[in-house]
Amino acid sequence: MDTVSIDCSTLYSQLGCAGSPLLLDVRRAPAFEADPTVIAGALRPPGDAVTFASAHAKGNPVVVYCVHGHEVSQDAARRIASAGHSASFLAGGIEAWRAARLPTIRRRDDWDVPGGSCWVTRERPKIDRIACPWLVRRFIDPLATFAYVHAQRVMEEAAGGAAIAYDVPGVQFTHRGERCSFDALIEDFALHDPALDRLATIVRGADTNRPELSPQSPGLLAVSLGLSRRYADDHEMLERAMPVYDGLYAWCREEVSGRSERHAWTPAP
Repeated sequence: MDTVSIDCSTLYSQLGCAGSPLLLDVRRAPAFEADPTVIAGALRPPGDAVTFASAHAKGNPVVVYCVHGHEVSQDAARRIASAGHSASFLAGGIEAWRAARLPTIRRRDDWDVPGGSCWVTRERPKIDRIACPWLVRRFIDPLATFAYVHAQRVMEEAAGGAAIAYDVPGVQFTHRGERCSFDALIEDFALHDPALDRLATIVRGADTNRPELSPQSPGLLAVSLGLSRRYADDHEMLERAMPVYDGLYAWCREEVSGRSERHAWTPAP
């Protein structure tokens, strides 16, 4: 079976939404261990890549990458495709991705991922506590799960490393001065993406009562509060709001590329 490649720009265009490919890092162990970063959203299969893809692809295509896009990733893509999945390998591997200045993240080897990580925060989320799960699922750990509990129980739930607490005082991923928890995740995972920087400004303005930061911030605040009124269950609120951030991120990517649309009402005579 012939292997199919995908180029860096095409793969990047597919990230940041629910239909993103399952992205697998299949570099040989020495190359993986020597590099403190992975492509944003990538997972490292703990064993056989075919078995892992079968468990987690959930109908989405699978993309694998190695260092340069040679035999390691091509063989993995071939085996995954033979198992019935839509599979391709990244042309040029992670080195081509890096050369194109596309987003990578700092690895967190203290997590038992892939599998995935568990996160916990205060109940009744509005903005930051929805934006952060979106960022984690789309760019850090697609298999992550999230819990919303009473504010006084957050640290108890996170005790012993059972979960990662966020958006509460005294933890790593929380507000820092005028910047919010979304900013903290981007900073600490070294996520360099102009579109995410643009989205972070929108989130910050909505979450910290500074609508002047971005024209889109008041709109995000209004939509978030409206969804919160509609959905009393916090997990349903999260799932309903995820497409909002998918759309905002896609718009931010078009904005920073200079290709965004402009609309006016121009009916035919």
